[in-house]
Amino acid sequence: MFKWPSRAEVARALASWAPAVVALQPATLRLGYFGSYARGDWGVGSDLDLVAVVQSNDKPFELRAADWDLSLLPVPAELLVYTQDEWQRLEREKGRFATTLACETEWLYVRPAAHPSGT
Repeated sequence: MFKWPSRAEVARALASWAPAVVALQPATLRLGYFGSYARGDWGVGSDLDLVAVVQSNDKPFELRAADWDLSLLPVPAELLVYTQDEWQRLEREKGRFATTLACETEWLYVRPAAHPSGT
């Protein structure tokens, strides 16, 4: 019989994966997941949709995720990596995908804001 990891198993894996990957990707501002696992309607064969927002990145959008290790996650995963400027533009444009991300994304990591005095 084929067994797919439960949502709880995926959540536990994400909880341990996120801090490890953020430590390896110090430009990370936010890291989260959206889609069927965030909505709770995942099923056998569902992949994990991840989104990261980084300070900056000179690589083309389609190549950025290659620098992130997704191998410790228990289900297939796809990662979208946006720069802070791209993410802000997405939010301003309020398109369908931006609205979906705003409504669905469960953030695993959000870098604390710097104190206004710089400390």
